[in-house]
Amino acid sequence: MAGLSIPSSSPSLPWPLPDPNPSPSSDDQDSILEHDQRPPEALLPAEEDDIQEPPSSPPPPLAVQNPNLTNPIDQPHPSLLHISFNQDHGCFAAGTDRGFRIYNCDPLREIFRRDFDGGSGGVESGGGGGGGIGTVEMLFRCNILALVGGGPAPQYPPTKVMIWDDHQSRCIGDLSFRSEVRAVRLRRDRIVVVLEQKIFVYNFVDLKLIHQIETVPNPKGLCVVSQAPGPMVLVCPGGQKGQVRVEHYGLKKTKFIMAHDSRIACFALTQDGRVLATASSKGTLVRVFNTVDGSLLQEVRRGADRAEIYSLAFSANTQWLAVSSDKGTVHVFSLKANTGITGNDKPHDASDSNQGSPVGSSLSFIKGVLPKYFHSEWSVAQFRLHEGSQYVVAFGHQKNTIVILGMDGSFYRCEYDPANGGEMTQLECHNFLKLEEAF
Repeated sequence: MAGLSIPSSSPSLPWPLPDPNPSPSSDDQDSILEHDQRPPEALLPAEEDDIQEPPSSPPPPLAVQNPNLTNPIDQPHPSLLHISFNQDHGCFAAGTDRGFRIYNCDPLREIFRRDFDGGSGGVESGGGGGGGIGTVEMLFRCNILALVGGGPAPQYPPTKVMIWDDHQSRCIGDLSFRSEVRAVRLRRDRIVVVLEQKIFVYNFVDLKLIHQIETVPNPKGLCVVSQAPGPMVLVCPGGQKGQVRVEHYGLKKTKFIMAHDSRIACFALTQDGRVLATASSKGTLVRVFNTVDGSLLQEVRRGADRAEIYSLAFSANTQWLAVSSDKGTVHVFSLKANTGITGNDKPHDASDSNQGSPVGSSLSFIKGVLPKYFHSEWSVAQFRLHEGSQYVVAFGHQKNTIVILGMDGSFYRCEYDPANGGEMTQLECHNFLKLEEAF
C-alpha cells in the first residue's frame, strides 16, 4: 500500500461555515455542529481504485517531528487507548496517550504515526492538548480519519469528533456534542457518531444531519454499518435489553430483533449488511440473523462459562465467524449463512431461548431430552491467548488466516485448517509498538 491519500485532482466539496450564534432545533439538543473556516480540498474519499499518491507533491512526513525528542527507540513506549481495524481489515489504527499510528496488516508495518507535542491543535480545539487519542476511525485507506480525544490527558475534548486530513496534518473540521462520544463509524458517504444513548448520522459531503436514533444506555458505543456500495444498513442496540435495531436506509425500513435475553455485548455485520452476528453479556452463545426479516439463521456456542465477548468478525465470503473474549481463546466457527436456509432448516424465533440451534451435533436427534449444551454447535478452530487481556480479531487477506490485535500491543497472525479444525498454527507474533526493535 502506497499510503493514505486522495488524488489531488478530486474536486473541492462544499463545507458550511459555522453559525456564530448556533441555535440547534429542539430535537437536536445533543448536537452542536462546528466547522473549520477553510473548506477542505477533498473531503469525500475517492473510490478504492483511484487512491494513489499525488504525483506532483511529495509524500507527507512519517511523523510530526519534535527537535527536542531523541531517537524514538530510546523513548518509553506509549500507552494504548484504542485499536481497531479499517473496513477491509487490511490496516489497523492505534490511539495512544501521545497521538495515533496507522499500520498495514500484511505485511505488518507501521505506515505512519502522528505524535502530538502536548499542544498541537488541542488547545485551539478546546481540548487540553495532552496528546491522548481515544478513538481513531479509518476510512479504508484514504487520508481522512475521525479522531476523538481520550485518556487522562486528551488531545481533543472527548465530546468532539475531529475530522483529520493527513495530507494537511491537521483537523479540517469537527462535530461537537453535549456528552462524550463513545464511537465513530465511517462510510464513503456517511459519518455516524455514537453517544451514550443517541446516534447521529451525517452526510459526509456537507456534514448535514440526516438521522438520529435513541438507544438504551450504550457505554461501549456499539454500532456497525454496512460498507458495500449502495444504501447503508446500520445496526445498533434497540430500545430494550437484548434487542438490536436494524436500519435499512435503502428500504426505508426499521427492523427490531430480540436477539438475546441479556443485554447486547457485541455484534458484527457483513459488508453487504445482510447478515448479523450478536453476543450477549453472558457470552456463551453467538447468534446469526438475517437482517431483512430478522430470522435466526444459526446459533453457535463459544463455551459453557460466562465470558465478555470483545469482538466478532465475518470472513469476506461469510463462510466463517471469528470470536474473541476475555477467556483468552479465539474461536472460528463454520457458517451456513452464506448459502441460505434450505430443506428443514427453517428460521427460529430468537426470543425463545429454549429453542435448539438450527444445526446440531450427532446428538441432535435427542435434543429434546439432553440439555441444550450437548447439541450445541462448537467452533472448528481455536487459538489460545493470555486470559484476561483484551483482543480484537479479523480475517486476514491470506486464505484461512486470522489477525489478532491485543491492547498490550501484541499482533498475531494464525492459520486454521478448514477441513480438520483444531488448534490454529501461529504464523507471526510481534509487538506492533516496538517494530523498530523487531525489524
